[in-house]
Amino acid sequence: MWSVMSTGAILAIAIPATGVLLMRFRKRWLATFNIAVTNRITGLFAGWLPGFGILTHIGRKSGKLYRTPVNVFRVENGFVIALTYSSKSEWVKNILAAGGCELKSVGRKYQLSSPEVVHDPSRRRFPFPVRILLKLVGADEYFHLSIA
Repeated sequence: MWSVMSTGAILAIAIPATGVLLMRFRKRWLATFNIAVTNRITGLFAGWLPGFGILTHIGRKSGKLYRTPVNVFRVENGFVIALTYSSKSEWVKNILAAGGCELKSVGRKYQLSSPEVVHDPSRRRFPFPVRILLKLVGADEYFHLSIA
């Protein structure tokens, strides 16, 4: 009887913990997959379609030139980008360290500056359908970049 209660208690703790770990693993796995596969495909059209863009930035450690496809939303003084993988993403760190980047969106190039990470659980800067998706994936940060 003691071993059954112990097993039940362990399962009561282990099952929710496993769920959290799997969600985090899945999110990192998805990020890795996106870098290797999805970004290469998206990069073919992201600079031309509305709602998409390609950020060109320099690696803060390597000095290498990177092109990162993103979903962008035009705002009064620049652009906002939902940080679906958080502000800990390497491309975000690169742009923060450099103080800006270049964006190609709908065929136009913009020099962007004053990068700012904003924590906003309301996600009010985004259209309603996008807010729903961002809430589902747990994204409550966005990047605000001003047009230089």
